Amino acid sequence: MTGMDILKPVVALAIWTMVMWVWMYATRLPAISALPKSDDPNADVGWTGAKLEGLLKPSTQWKAHNYNHLHEAPTVFYAVALVLALIGQGNGINLTIAWVYVGLRVVHSVFQSTVNKVAPRFALFALSSLALMMLVTHAAIAVFTL
Repeated sequence: MTGMDILKPVVALAIWTMVMWVWMYATRLPAISALPKSDDPNADVGWTGAKLEGLLKPSTQWKAHNYNHLHEAPTVFYAVALVLALIGQGNGINLTIAWVYVGLRVVHSVFQSTVNKVAPRFALFALSSLALMMLVTHAAIAVFTL
């Protein structure tokens, strides 16, 4: 079907999100296990990620922060990519922009999860946001002029 190629970067970003989930728990669970044990059997009842901020090393938490980020702006990517696929415009320049978006999000993830310097991380985020804005603009033009 015409325009369905854009589903490939959609699935690629979903796969990457699961990779980040594995990386997050592969680092977080051992760190949680290494925390000092409490005599209170309910000491860990109701914990959230916010509670872990003060207990785990920041570099351990960076993976969790990025995993959360992959559920924010990328949700717009998923929606707009599906729109472009449905209207048959998920190929050509839109496909290229989608792959650029996914590539930038992967680089952003690796950078945030390892180095996490704010200025370059923001630059990666801003570039990916520009790509996303281009896709949204293309979808809006196509949908509102049909």
